[in-house]
Amino acid sequence: MTSLIIAVIAVAAVWVLAYTGAPLIAWTGVLAVAFAASALTGFLGPVGLSVLGAVLVGFAFFTLKPLRKSLVTAPIFAGFKKVLPEMSETEREALEAGDVWWEAEMFRGRPNWNQLHEFPCTPLTDEEQNFLDNQVETLCSMVDDWEIEFESRDIPEPVMAYIREQGFLAMLIPKEHGGLGFSAVAQSAVVTKIATKSIAVAVTVMVPNSLGPGELLVHYGTPEQQKKWLPRLVTGEEIPCFGLTGPEVGSDATAMPDNGVVCYGEYNGERTLGIRLNFSKRWITLAPIATVVGLAFKLQDPEGLLGDKSKQDYGITCALIPADTPGVEIGKRHYPGSAFMNGPIFGQDVFIPIDWIIGGPQKAGGGWRMLVECLSAGRGISLPALAAAAGQAAYRMTGAYGRVRRQFKLAIGKFEGVQEASGRIGGLTYTLESMRLLTASGVDHCAPSVVTAMAKYHMTEMMRRIIIDAMDIHSGRGVQQGPRNYLASAYKAVPIAITVEGANILTRNLMIFGQGAIRCHPHVFPEMEAARNNDLKAFDTELWSHIGYSVNRGARALTLGLTGAKLAKTPVNHALKDYYRQLERMSASLAFVSDVTMGMLGGDLKRKERLSARLGDVLSQLYIASGVLWYFRHQGERDDHVAHARWALDNCLAEIDKAFNGFFANFPNRLAARLMRFVVFPFGRPYREPADTLTGELADSMMEPSRLRDELTSLVYINGGPEDAIGRMEHTFELCLRAETPYLKYFKALSAGKLSGNSPAEKLDDAVKQNVLTPDERDLVAEYDAARYDAIQTDAFPKEYVAQFAVTTSHTEVEEDQRQVA
Repeated sequence: MTSLIIAVIAVAAVWVLAYTGAPLIAWTGVLAVAFAASALTGFLGPVGLSVLGAVLVGFAFFTLKPLRKSLVTAPIFAGFKKVLPEMSETEREALEAGDVWWEAEMFRGRPNWNQLHEFPCTPLTDEEQNFLDNQVETLCSMVDDWEIEFESRDIPEPVMAYIREQGFLAMLIPKEHGGLGFSAVAQSAVVTKIATKSIAVAVTVMVPNSLGPGELLVHYGTPEQQKKWLPRLVTGEEIPCFGLTGPEVGSDATAMPDNGVVCYGEYNGERTLGIRLNFSKRWITLAPIATVVGLAFKLQDPEGLLGDKSKQDYGITCALIPADTPGVEIGKRHYPGSAFMNGPIFGQDVFIPIDWIIGGPQKAGGGWRMLVECLSAGRGISLPALAAAAGQAAYRMTGAYGRVRRQFKLAIGKFEGVQEASGRIGGLTYTLESMRLLTASGVDHCAPSVVTAMAKYHMTEMMRRIIIDAMDIHSGRGVQQGPRNYLASAYKAVPIAITVEGANILTRNLMIFGQGAIRCHPHVFPEMEAARNNDLKAFDTELWSHIGYSVNRGARALTLGLTGAKLAKTPVNHALKDYYRQLERMSASLAFVSDVTMGMLGGDLKRKERLSARLGDVLSQLYIASGVLWYFRHQGERDDHVAHARWALDNCLAEIDKAFNGFFANFPNRLAARLMRFVVFPFGRPYREPADTLTGELADSMMEPSRLRDELTSLVYINGGPEDAIGRMEHTFELCLRAETPYLKYFKALSAGKLSGNSPAEKLDDAVKQNVLTPDERDLVAEYDAARYDAIQTDAFPKEYVAQFAVTTSHTEVEEDQRQVA
């Protein structure tokens, strides 16, 4: 019995050491105590005692750093340097851009929930709220989306003038330079609201406030450049665009063929040191109307004119060029399916002064770092705002349509098949709003690069899912385009959202885990740096800390898996408390699986894109779920939020389950895959998609007026009146709430064949005669029935109306023009 007790205590002690992440010295101490106890009791016998003694000596050896370093670490160090993948300067700059934030907590297996709870949601200032309530409302009231998207395929000049005059293009420019100096949350809110009225106008506003000359000048421009350009950008005197992508360069900016050569040339009649540029850019938003072009190109200085004779290739550089500079060709349009301005920029033998480099000559070659740092922030604001707009509008309109539209004598929103889609819209919209606010608030406090990549990818994918579901529910009402259609513009914009600012395939497969694992892991990047710097001492420290870290995360993952995460801490005591535990369990699992994967695959993981993408999905869903918990807390932990939050969290856990399962099923080493699966899911897959009853609860709530419904759709422009696409459905829904009780009495009598008459008016009159309705109810039902019938109609046009907007230039003429340009 004594021996059994000692064995149990020993195993428990080892497990506690692993679970708590105790240092090597603690392990050595416990083993010494176990050895002494075994020697005194004779528990292990001579052989067992010898084995334990050998283990004790081994652990004692590893605590002696000089011996460990020379005999064990040094050979590992040599092998590590051989397999360490090459990292180009552009890859390093992309990796180092931005800050590590909350995603690191979720990656490392032991999230500090207090850090999340204490992180503030950026409040709108009085000035920002006033702008949203007035200038943004006015802008939305001026916009006719059908006119923009179909009739003119352009934004009317009065609308553009208002955008320029009211500072919409200068929200990110600080007040000291004359801009509005809005927070990221305020910029997000402005773009979201505009996008519920017009995607084209929203894109026009958001691009100068994302990656572009304004932000680059604010962060990197010389005082002279700032003084010259920023006031003109603020007033809208200058319209900016930024040329980065081209026929040969999209995701891989290092393949950029556009080049500039440092040389002397003539400018304003004088011999000037400058750059001779040749470039061909495509898909540049605002290019057709831009007056100033931010340009990325590869700079070469073969004669050493910049002062460094040993350096000829400076790499990617950014310059600011007036659009009327000789040799620049601008003004043609692409047509991406939305009417915002987008087009190519060409330049042949364009000479510019050297001080047109953003930041001056000293920033030659610094363009890539500029771009990745600024894009990291903008990626967390602009496209997430478009996604949030699609979600909010679909939530409000689908809920209203589901209650107003009737089939088989029942509101369509009550059918379970419809509720599957509408409930998903509800849950994803709640998720989107959580992510929008958390990510934008994060951008206000730091420059999170991994988080913004997650937001861009997952929010635009949610937008895609929401729009498809909304179109499915609306059916022909969503398909037929015209002034009544509030879904078509967003539907057409989905491919744009998933493509720009880093294509979603690239973002998921190469960026999120590839960048996140190295930046978020406490030891991987320091180990890589130690190897590159040939620093054995630093590598030794990181390596053994890494090993202890991996053992700890594996023990934590398995323990939490065996106990259903009951041992995990939860900082709250409300309906969502168990989700904190489950997320900590999955966080520990991700840390363990990531370490095993990186240890076994090494540099090959970079090429195993589908495996790394699945681990990226786990990391992303941990962040998304954290956002839901954060949002729930900042909304006062109200009971009316619980169902939406639970749906969102269940969905995140189900996505984590799916990602891990796909990862284990495809991991090349099957023994390791089975081991990792057992550690993560010892009793099988624990998570499922949100329950049908929960989905139905969300679908029902979307059709009811409530504080939560108004909060989740607070940025939808609803004040356009009955002739506006959204305003028409909003007006009908409000009438429905007032008239539904008498309308259902009337509808029941009508369906039973009890009312006579050939027209709705006659039937309503008969309902009054039969005391089915009172005269006042009859008037209310008549008003609602007319509005209801009007709201479900789709637009129809004379053939001549559609024909007058046909293009007069044939596609063959356009193709010939393109060939001449090429």
